[in-house]
Amino acid sequence: MVQDPAKAAKARALVASLLIVESVLIAGLGLWLIFLTVTADSFEFLPLLGVLLFVALGSGGLAVSAIGYRRGKYFGRSPAVLANLIALGVVSYQIDAGLWIVAIPLAALAAVTLAAALRAIPE
Repeated sequence: MVQDPAKAAKARALVASLLIVESVLIAGLGLWLIFLTVTADSFEFLPLLGVLLFVALGSGGLAVSAIGYRRGKYFGRSPAVLANLIALGVVSYQIDAGLWIVAIPLAALAAVTLAAALRAIPE
């Protein structure tokens, strides 16, 4: 099956844009967590450090995946799929907790990004 290069580039650009949106959202959540910590009466430093480390790794990993998709490389595909499958798993916990206002947008973004990442074939 021969794929139109312009169409493939457009599909990869869409995935890269969605991954950048996810990366920015995760970074924003990290900044929100820092704000909540600063305004709290007390906090534990080591758990905060662990969460911030995972925020940095997650956000950075999605950004690197986006770069990989933009360049048409394979190294961005697997982390993008894995991150969005994890996000869909997180949605189930949010639904159980009754956080529908968070669960629905996250599920929509993760499902669209996952489908786009699986359909956009790197060169």
